[in-house]
Amino acid sequence: MGPKAIGAALGVVATLLVAIAVWLTVAYTGAYNVAATDTHADAVRWTLDTTMRRSVASRAEDILLPGTVPQDMLAEGAQHYAASCAHCHGGPGVEPSEWSRGMRPEPPHLVEAAAEWEPKEIYWIAENGIKMSGMPAFGRHHGPEELLTIAAFVSQLPGMSPEDYATITSGDDGHGGNVAGSE
Repeated sequence: MGPKAIGAALGVVATLLVAIAVWLTVAYTGAYNVAATDTHADAVRWTLDTTMRRSVASRAEDILLPGTVPQDMLAEGAQHYAASCAHCHGGPGVEPSEWSRGMRPEPPHLVEAAAEWEPKEIYWIAENGIKMSGMPAFGRHHGPEELLTIAAFVSQLPGMSPEDYATITSGDDGHGGNVAGSE
């Protein structure tokens, strides 16, 4: 190995050592404000969001879901969503609960955000949750079919009117009957 190669290797090692020292200094001094009242710095937000999106896409890659989901399954997913998801994510014409706005990262309003995800990615997120975000892993308490109903319903949110959302989450199927999962 020549002098230039040794110099380059030492430069890389020195850079890594400085980066590790900065990282440990920030971690051990409490320099980074972790309060939920303070938003993340742009670089931190970008890093967390990019890492999360790539991680979900990678892990959801092999999930196979049916091309269409029957209306009764969508209605069941609506009931699960209304009971477990709407508090943080809202719905068409429905704002999230006030307390959810104090979470960091703030839960996405899925009426808009669901359009950015494939159904299999939504399924994976509902099943596994997202670390350090407040998003729970519903897979511990919901079976594959229930998760499918949730993913299918969430995938429909971007095109859903407030009126349709109110109808499907109320337990009324629009024909005088109840939807699946409602009393």
